[in-house]
Amino acid sequence: MSALFCLPLTANAEVLPLSDQQNLGQWKLNTEVSDEFNDDTIDEERWYIVGKLQDGKPVYQHPDKPNKKVWKGRAPSQFSGQNYRLENGKLILETRWEPDFPFEKEIHKPVFGDALKYENLTTACFIGRKEFKYGYIEIKSKAADAEVSSAFWAMGEKLEIDFYEQFGDAKDPNKDHLDSELWWSIRDWSTLVKGKPTYTERKDLGFRVADDFHVYGFEWDESGVKYYVDGKLFSEVSAQEVTKFARENREVPADYDGYVAVRPISLWLDQETFPWHGVPESKADLERNSPQGKKDDGIVDYEIEYVRVWQK
Repeated sequence: MSALFCLPLTANAEVLPLSDQQNLGQWKLNTEVSDEFNDDTIDEERWYIVGKLQDGKPVYQHPDKPNKKVWKGRAPSQFSGQNYRLENGKLILETRWEPDFPFEKEIHKPVFGDALKYENLTTACFIGRKEFKYGYIEIKSKAADAEVSSAFWAMGEKLEIDFYEQFGDAKDPNKDHLDSELWWSIRDWSTLVKGKPTYTERKDLGFRVADDFHVYGFEWDESGVKYYVDGKLFSEVSAQEVTKFARENREVPADYDGYVAVRPISLWLDQETFPWHGVPESKADLERNSPQGKKDDGIVDYEIEYVRVWQK
């Protein structure tokens, strides 16, 4: 593997996408949205930490959009602004078994899935405060080895791009494949499609996402997407192929343009529960795959070494 696989971002080194170490794409790092997580504290001018506690209770108010409703997480888990730490040059997002957390009492009906109450599980969510359009997006990460999601995604105006939503493990033997699956999507949040994917893929990565760190790269422009895993091209789709998928799989007009990924986005890092895949039912259940010595703290980790965005 290339020695640059673990190269940190420094003033003396030009860090490039793992798949383009010769910089044939003429990429320039966007330092406003990229993060190496090497500091002692999170740069809150760069990231909004969702659900920071004030007077012992979580507050959900976006610093740049104070009147916009903030997503609190998919029940039964709820975002808590204390569920993270910086450790050895990594951002670690935590899912915690925390029954005494001051959970939201109201039960919300989500767009997808059942209406459930918030209870027992808290998770983390970071939202990028600066937007960008098109580029090469790369993350080096290791999913939580538990029945929770570890996700890297983005939101724009009526647009969602899910770079991955990894499910570290599942108790249901019929869902054993989830721990090695790449699931990525483009979603249209207009009233016409209502958040359903205009394009989605599920592919076997050939490794468990919670076993080790891997690099996921997403090259995105007006012509389509190329998806790289550990520096190698894994999948690609053109804007025309996205539109073809959307017209075949959604109730849309014949002239509908399914490639809605043409607007600025902000990055998201989070963990959530996916009840349709199963939910941890106790602290021991949450930690059943945790290593010895870490089975009693009620915490499982989603680890992120860096997030980098290049543009032309």
